Amino acid sequence: MKKHNFSAGPCILPAEVMQKASEAVLELDGIGLSLIEISHRSKEFVEIMEKARSLALELLGLQGKGYHALFLQGGASMQFLMTAFNLLDAKAGYVNTGTWSQKAIKEARMFGDIVEVASSQEDNFRYIPKGFEIPSDLDYLHLTSNNTIYGTQFKEFPKTAVPLVCDMSSDIFSRQMDFSQFDLIYAGAQKNMGPAGTTLVVVKEDILGKVSRKIPSMMDYSVHIAKDSMFNTPPVFAVYVSMLTMQWLKDLGGIAAIEEINERKANLIYSEIELNPVFSGIAAKEDRSSMNATFNITDDELKDVFDEMCKEAGISGINGHRSVGGYRASMYNALPMESVGVLVDIMSELEKKG
Repeated sequence: MKKHNFSAGPCILPAEVMQKASEAVLELDGIGLSLIEISHRSKEFVEIMEKARSLALELLGLQGKGYHALFLQGGASMQFLMTAFNLLDAKAGYVNTGTWSQKAIKEARMFGDIVEVASSQEDNFRYIPKGFEIPSDLDYLHLTSNNTIYGTQFKEFPKTAVPLVCDMSSDIFSRQMDFSQFDLIYAGAQKNMGPAGTTLVVVKEDILGKVSRKIPSMMDYSVHIAKDSMFNTPPVFAVYVSMLTMQWLKDLGGIAAIEEINERKANLIYSEIELNPVFSGIAAKEDRSSMNATFNITDDELKDVFDEMCKEAGISGINGHRSVGGYRASMYNALPMESVGVLVDIMSELEKKG
């Protein structure tokens, strides 16, 4: 039985993407060679990389607006470093909304003065800070759009003349917004786009070249732009699967279509959490993530029963992060509504048992 995959990452992928990817591992498009044994300089893979980069800009509505899409390595963790390496000359601002923000802040402090303009740490990151003042002399302001561990998500982004940088690793391509408000977006593929191994970086070219330090070639966005994201051997399989997933999303109707589906999934589980006294939500209601629903069970005596019911139904990956506890249902783009329905039915059944 195929399990209902609520894992926070690596993510669930569309069935048709998995099928095409598995076929390509054996042989890519009838060329007599596997995807993972062809040269990354071959005509076949160059076309894959070009299509992946083009699809990313198209889906985000950033084509012809001065942006470049790159597929790099090292995960979002590498981008914590690269962002500061390329953009931080004197002072940058960070909004601290959890573990990943804290890791980004730690890396950036090696390059300049870091101002923590807002934080929700005092309440274990249960909410998104709002109404904070943004210093006008920042090189950039860094945000994390969705927080997988705590189940919170920015619903609106601050209006500012300061360049905006955003880690969208766990909600990229999941909802409509004006992506041109950001000067740099990065997202590890493994949360909502593809397998682990590549990271999408979308950067506005005119934000680059303003720091006084020398940047090592591998850390320099300008180098990767000049080499069409092929400065070094790219993660061929991860880029290919990400390309397939973006094509799947485009064929579905793009971000507008998937946002509607994601809202239905989120509404279904949050409605159950609200109505069912056996469960309580962790994140502040106004900041609840449409990607990661976090919740607790109110009666510890029912925990083992619930866990067993989930196991029998083939539900996988809903244990909460160790720093928060409870449960976490990650509902990325490819998770079917059916899976959410199965989980909600079990939650409802548990109430009757209680």
